[in-house]
Amino acid sequence: MSPYIVCLTFDFDAVSSWIVNGRTTPTLMSRGEFGAAGVPRILHLLSEYNIPSTWFIPGVTLYSYPEICQKIAEEGHEIGHHGWSHIPPAGLSREEELEQLVRGNEAIAKLTGQRARGYRSPSWDLSVNSVDLLLQEGFLYDSSMMGDDYNPYPVRQGDVIHPDARVDFGTPTSLMEMPISWSTDDFPHFEYLRNKTSVLPGLRAGSAVLENWMGDFDYMQQKLDEGILTYTCHPFCIGRGHRMLILEELIVKLIDRGARFMTMETALDEYLERQKI
Repeated sequence: MSPYIVCLTFDFDAVSSWIVNGRTTPTLMSRGEFGAAGVPRILHLLSEYNIPSTWFIPGVTLYSYPEICQKIAEEGHEIGHHGWSHIPPAGLSREEELEQLVRGNEAIAKLTGQRARGYRSPSWDLSVNSVDLLLQEGFLYDSSMMGDDYNPYPVRQGDVIHPDARVDFGTPTSLMEMPISWSTDDFPHFEYLRNKTSVLPGLRAGSAVLENWMGDFDYMQQKLDEGILTYTCHPFCIGRGHRMLILEELIVKLIDRGARFMTMETALDEYLERQKI
């Protein structure tokens, strides 16, 4: 059995990420709406290769697209927490962040019959209260940080950053981190964004992104005895035709190299059992 695990994850933000940034003009909203067109393509591809995956879905997406979200759950994919309205926790008070967690979990429980075990913060930006609240609400893992690339690790609590930039690291907790990276996320590579002060150029060739993504797996397989590699995609981004072809090519290449595909929940369970944590 291959020790090299791949987690395909999908952040089904749909229109929520545009709305919270005040971008509600018809064309910008339609960019989010394309996520609803991308999901069936992704589900068909995953079904064709019998691949389980994890979907992080904001509560407002569960509300706005109930039939599509029901289909994701019915096909056996894990549903993770991605906030209620895709507001980054770093900009919220403790009470507001807790409300986002509770409302989002209520929506997930209504769909799946159980609360989410995993959390991914909108925009990957946790607050100083996030770890406390995730532990309080019974989450098993977070997937918002980048302190490793192939190994889950315990999330710390109570880091102290001094004014002179010294850091006293806090205490590891029972909350496990399933690390991610912008380099294995589709959004910065593909999406074109402009505002008054900056431009995200995006629109990279799919072949170049595929080369990078495969390179991360190849390193894991060539240099490490085991590992878990997570890819992050957004249906409104990866769901475009030529990018779907790249996603399928990625899957085929990973299968050829012996990768095992798992939900994040299953991958972490196996890792914990293997490590006897």
